[in-house]
Amino acid sequence: MNIHYFQHVSFETLGSIEPWVHSHHHRLSGTRFYQGESLPNLEEIDWLIVMGGPMNIYEEKTYPWLTQEKKFIEQAIKAGKGVIGVCLGAQLIADVFGASVIKNLDKEIGWFPVEFMQEAKDSPWLNVLPQKLEVFHWHGDTFTLPKGAIHIAQSKGCIQQGFIYHEKVLALQFHLEVQADNIQKLIKHCGDELQSGKYIQTPNEMLGKEEGFKRAQEVMVALLNKLPT
Repeated sequence: MNIHYFQHVSFETLGSIEPWVHSHHHRLSGTRFYQGESLPNLEEIDWLIVMGGPMNIYEEKTYPWLTQEKKFIEQAIKAGKGVIGVCLGAQLIADVFGASVIKNLDKEIGWFPVEFMQEAKDSPWLNVLPQKLEVFHWHGDTFTLPKGAIHIAQSKGCIQQGFIYHEKVLALQFHLEVQADNIQKLIKHCGDELQSGKYIQTPNEMLGKEEGFKRAQEVMVALLNKLPT
């Protein structure tokens, strides 16, 4: 299987996804927009993974590659490719579907539980999800549910935590792929966002979740093991 990823900044990587790809001997390629790399040939990929980033989906003037990226995501979905979006990636997918991407009432930064909807459990792909899971968040925006998509998760701080569309497109507002070094880099590069807030943890709180990292990785791997073909 050929898996391609979109990376928006150097410090938001594939995390635990990358070792899974290599251990299953899939082909991995990527477009690092922050380095000016080119888009792939759509016909040569099977799955597209769109990672996170501190920019917003509506900042095309500052990040002109966002326009090309959105067009490619739309083309991939129309071509029946599998697409997974994480955080900013989920928002980009929502935007491509015509949903609204707006400021959430509260920023969510840290480990907070999400509750998975019954509709998620009914999905052949997502039936490995638990009823509730503490996951890592770092976002200030949210999105409305796209037409035809199924709402799969919510938290106290954000109602729209993810959706699935026709069993081939998965949008996750939170980070299952996150590892300790990913959080360390986020703190280093985006630490100015760590102001007081209802759903904002301290660096020590975020890094002291050894069991959280382990459980999130288990669920990430379980989802990847069931990628629809």
